[in-house]
Amino acid sequence: MRKLLAEAIGTFMLVSAVCGAAMISFDALGGGSGIVGVALAVGLSVMVMAYAVGPVSGGHFNPAVTCGLYIADRFPAKHIMAYVIAQVIGGALAALVFYIILSSKIGWTPGGFASNGYGEHSPGGYSAFAGFLTEVTLTALFVFVICRVTRDKGGAGMMAPMAIGLTFAVMHIISIPVANTSLNPARSTATALFAESWALQQLWMFWLAPLIGGAIGGISDRFVGEVS
Repeated sequence: MRKLLAEAIGTFMLVSAVCGAAMISFDALGGGSGIVGVALAVGLSVMVMAYAVGPVSGGHFNPAVTCGLYIADRFPAKHIMAYVIAQVIGGALAALVFYIILSSKIGWTPGGFASNGYGEHSPGGYSAFAGFLTEVTLTALFVFVICRVTRDKGGAGMMAPMAIGLTFAVMHIISIPVANTSLNPARSTATALFAESWALQQLWMFWLAPLIGGAIGGISDRFVGEVS
């Protein structure tokens, strides 16, 4: 149970970073954090929670990571469903908290609520194919990095959370204009629950693409193999 609580708390922090940076700080007070600020917020949130609760649960905070680690033979199949449920619940609770906070702002409407989208709902007007390819590719790279830096032999040791967080930040800088950057089905589900109806209609892609990418990342790790 404590592992599931750790996963829920970690995902709560991640989704809080998404919601706060994207909907509160992005263009606040005539300045704001912008894309780089959002990327740093989510990357740092993953890094600090990996340090905080990674020793308890492994610090997945993401169904694609959980499945990728299973494919890499680094995580038991029997725990996958429980981890995914904990991640989705943690993310949804964070989105709920920010929905309540933002609802107090005069004239505020949910709109897309920082959800992932393609076509007319892509920040940069990118197609579904572009969004799908981006999500698969970047999730595969992200999971591959996680698999490599967390290995007992040849891994990054105490620097692993930093490498993972920085990689996640880079992925967001690369891809936020394409589909608002998911790489994480729990994050996508959390925001879609409170957005306009289109977000749930397009949510399928932000489960399918990251899970495929996670599997590719896990397979790639197995192919590269142990450090000699």
